[in-house]
Amino acid sequence: MKEFTLAGGARLFPNPHALPLSTLYPEALKPILSLEAHAQAWAGITAWPGYAATPLHRLDGLAKTLGLARIDCKDESRRFGLGSFKALGGAWAVAQLLQRESHRPAHEITVACATDGNHGRSVAWGAQQMGCRCVITIHENVSAAREAAIAQYGARVVRVPGNYDDAVRHAAGQAAREGHTIISDTSWPGYMDVPRDVMQGYTIMVQEALDQLDNDALPTHVFIQAGVGGLAAAICAHLWERCGAQRPRIIVAEPLQAACLYESARAGRPQVVKGSLDTAMAGLACGEVSLLAWEVLRPGAQAFMQVPDAEALACMRLLAEPAGTDVPVVAGESAVAGLAACRLALADPAAREVLALDADSRLLVFSSEGDTDPGLYETIVGRSAEAVRKSVRGSCPE
Repeated sequence: MKEFTLAGGARLFPNPHALPLSTLYPEALKPILSLEAHAQAWAGITAWPGYAATPLHRLDGLAKTLGLARIDCKDESRRFGLGSFKALGGAWAVAQLLQRESHRPAHEITVACATDGNHGRSVAWGAQQMGCRCVITIHENVSAAREAAIAQYGARVVRVPGNYDDAVRHAAGQAAREGHTIISDTSWPGYMDVPRDVMQGYTIMVQEALDQLDNDALPTHVFIQAGVGGLAAAICAHLWERCGAQRPRIIVAEPLQAACLYESARAGRPQVVKGSLDTAMAGLACGEVSLLAWEVLRPGAQAFMQVPDAEALACMRLLAEPAGTDVPVVAGESAVAGLAACRLALADPAAREVLALDADSRLLVFSSEGDTDPGLYETIVGRSAEAVRKSVRGSCPE
């Protein structure tokens, strides 16, 4: 399959393993993600105190600028007050664990994970809500602001040298020694149940988006960012099973420096990307794919893309300074790789053709985090999140 090089060093690889769009959701994938399991997650999460559907912004000004029929942006910047979609996954997995371990007092259970920031914050919040203990491992490149955001929920935070994958290995070793239960958003041989719960939690926002869309406005394309692939797989699976033959094309976007899913697609099997994985899109700095996510994305994603940091930062500013009557969207560094990939593809005639992007295309993107590092956000955008939300006709809808 031909690989395309786009502006700024971005890359596009059409997935040769993708099943035709007309293919219905395979029965073989339902043990991983399914509408049946989604119904259980929906009943549980929507009953939590403080639950509210996050906004779906229709960005007509941006759609006109990019030459698309429609753009809808799911804004996760205020989910449960945690600032990202991760609130749906880690906390739901904690809840499911405690249900399975209901014979033990919650305060005797310690949950643990490695994180770039948002997942650990969700696990810590879930542990606090449900009365168990929590240990979170972060790597050397996680900012102090993100560390503090985790610690405020009562978790013990351990910082280790290396990258995200080094933190994963440290957390696993510590858990084995001290009897902690790992709540990870990535899966590996012998560790599948918890990551499945995490991904199933993410499907809540996908169903919300479907409920918020007009009946005749189902997306034709979803460009979605990925780290280990759990978010992308959850979106792919839910839309595939729910929409059937009308499902959209799924294009997975990763940082140039940490494109493990892209390389796995090229090889046809899971690959490990080594090195520092240093990218401004900190939440996507992952070198090893989640095996469960790969099982969904290998047949379900139509293409994979690598996105340069500069384009992601430009999209943060683009959403903060909207076109026309669009509302401003506070989107963090890891929230915009999908939109960045779409812009890069639209600027290249060959990419547009292979992805079937044209003036009739309807794009759905997920702005998966807000200003989870407020100082960094202000440095990149030039204004605080509060100032962005208050700009242009008052504040954004809650």
